[in-house]
Amino acid sequence: MKAPAFVIRTLAAAFLLAGAAFAQTNYPLKPVRIIVPTATGGPGDGIARLIAQGLTERLGKQVVVENRTGAGTMIGSELVAKAPADGHTLLIGLSTLATNPTAYKRVPYDAVKDFAPVTQVLSMANLMVSHPTLPARNVRELIALARARPGEILYGSSGIGTNPHLTIELFSNMAGIKFTHVPYKSSTSIIDLVAGQIALSSSPLLLALPHARAGRLRMLGVTSATRVAAAPDIPTISESGLPGFDSVQWYGLLAPAGTPRDIIERLHREVVAILRAPEVRTRLSGEGADIVAGTPDEFAALLRREIEKWARVAKAAGIVPE
Repeated sequence: MKAPAFVIRTLAAAFLLAGAAFAQTNYPLKPVRIIVPTATGGPGDGIARLIAQGLTERLGKQVVVENRTGAGTMIGSELVAKAPADGHTLLIGLSTLATNPTAYKRVPYDAVKDFAPVTQVLSMANLMVSHPTLPARNVRELIALARARPGEILYGSSGIGTNPHLTIELFSNMAGIKFTHVPYKSSTSIIDLVAGQIALSSSPLLLALPHARAGRLRMLGVTSATRVAAAPDIPTISESGLPGFDSVQWYGLLAPAGTPRDIIERLHREVVAILRAPEVRTRLSGEGADIVAGTPDEFAALLRREIEKWARVAKAAGIVPE
């Protein structure tokens, strides 16, 4: 006797659901790629390799790191945004996911709609530093000096729309002052700052700190909302004269949008366990990083806030995407 059509459809649907559940329960089914949109040896690369090593052990499948650089991290990010949503291609996302729309007219993905956040891995503060010849010994004196000499103080950054650029623009906006921006193609602005060719910068903590400790630069404060574990003696910009100031570079793990929730939860669980290992915490803290290891929803909320925040800063600064 032939089964009714609706029974056949019901059984077929049940088998499909069972197959999908089986695939997800047994994730991963093949090697996993973590795409790093920056060059080998950079902070994102080191973080990816730590996670990949831990995930290889915990997932029972090889997890490999691939560096896909170019276009301000957009090439690697786009690759993951357009990858199959099965958890086998992941992204180490940088804070450029939130700031690239301020620098580029065309961003080939939507940072909110095209990714499924797994966890914010860590945050890294910058250190705002000035040349010792600048007659401002702290944040309050810098603000007063800039008000008296609008546009005369030169600051350098690693390029238009980068975090160091937007950090100083956020500072200017909150303080109601104006500096003049000198963009560089990389973090080499620190060299000209030490030489006295520019007066101010917001540079990665571990890059600027040795110069500051040696007296070649003057420390004004770290850019995060709270003090940094690697240098707890350095006050924040917020507590030094500009309350509420907060700007960090962050790194997180993301999958393509549409990745099944149970795969996201599995990845989150395993990555958080890796990050909480004492040896990993010690290593990253020594590199100036503060481990976050938040939930997927917390990371998604951060991403939305950051996009809105830097869009406002860019608009106020008159930054036009190129």
